Amino acid sequence: MKKPYAVETQPGRALWEVRLLGDLSGPPSEDGRRNGFNGPPERREGFPVPSARLGLWIFLGTVTMLFAGFTSAYLVRQAGPDWQPLPRPPILWVNTGVLLLSSVLLEIGRRRSASVHRWASGATALGVLFLLGQLLAWRALRAQGIYLPTNPHSSFFYILTGVHGAHVLGGVIALLSLLVLMWRGASEDRVCRRLALCATYWHFVGGLWLYLLLVLFLF
Repeated sequence: MKKPYAVETQPGRALWEVRLLGDLSGPPSEDGRRNGFNGPPERREGFPVPSARLGLWIFLGTVTMLFAGFTSAYLVRQAGPDWQPLPRPPILWVNTGVLLLSSVLLEIGRRRSASVHRWASGATALGVLFLLGQLLAWRALRAQGIYLPTNPHSSFFYILTGVHGAHVLGGVIALLSLLVLMWRGASEDRVCRRLALCATYWHFVGGLWLYLLLVLFLF
C-alpha cells in the first residue's frame, strides 16, 4: 500500500535527466558526442554593425539635419525684400572639380590596396587645395565689397561654405591620421577599416558641396 503523497523514484529516469541537464549546461560529454549531441548552439554576441561605422552614420545623419535646417531658413529668408543676387566667383567651379577629383582618388585607393598610400596622399592634398580655393572665393567676394553682413544672401553663403569647410577640414585631419597609421605599419585590416570610414565621410562632404551649390545659386 502506497503512502499518501509518496513520490516514486525511477533511478534510470533520474540519471538520464541529470545527464541531459549536464549536457545542456556545459560542454558535451564524451557519451553525448558519441550519441551525436554537440552541445547547445553557440551564442553570437555583439552588434551586427561595427560601432565605428554606426557612429559615423549617426554623425552624418546629424550633419544632414543641420544643413536641412539651413536650407529651410535659406528658402524662407529668400522671399524677403532685401534679398539680393550674389555673384559667382569662378574659383568655386574649380574647387568643385578639385573636391570631386579628391573623392575619386580616395575611392581608387580603397579599391587598390597595394597603392593606397599614394592615392590617399593625393586625395588629402586635393582636400587642402579645396580649402585654399574656398578662401580665395571669400577673398574674391570681399574684393567686390560683399561681406558677411552685406545682405542675407551673402550671409548664408559665408555661413554655409564656412560650416562645410569645417567639415572638410575634419575629413583632411582624418585622412592625415590614416596616412600616419600606414606610415607606422599598421595591419592591413586596420588600415582598410579606417580607409572605408574616411572614404564614406569624404564622399559625403563631396555630395554635400554639390547640394550647397545647387541651393546657393540655382534657387
